[in-house]
Amino acid sequence: MSQNDSDSFIGGLLAGTAIGTVLGLLIAPRTGQQTRKVIKKSADAIPDIIDDLSTSVHFHADKLSHTTLQNWDSTLVRLKDALIAGQAASRDEFIKSADTTSAPNSQRD
Repeated sequence: MSQNDSDSFIGGLLAGTAIGTVLGLLIAPRTGQQTRKVIKKSADAIPDIIDDLSTSVHFHADKLSHTTLQNWDSTLVRLKDALIAGQAASRDEFIKSADTTSAPNSQRD
């Protein structure tokens, strides 16, 4: 499971839990007063849930940022190596071409 899949799963899990809780409270066979108490307790817990979710999002964003930087550094190293190899191959081809074109001229003189 990739990082995006697990983040989507966690987000869906939290959203589903919240929706299920609200629907369960509204459908539950309780008196209005009991239901209001439960809703108030749930509402009081929302700031803690948001704080936990915010912490989780920050953690995953930092982790993603770190991974992205590592991948970028790796890409730069590979690009540098490819450029060096390309320059060397181009230089070798140029020298080979110059030797081929100058060889017949030197035989005529």
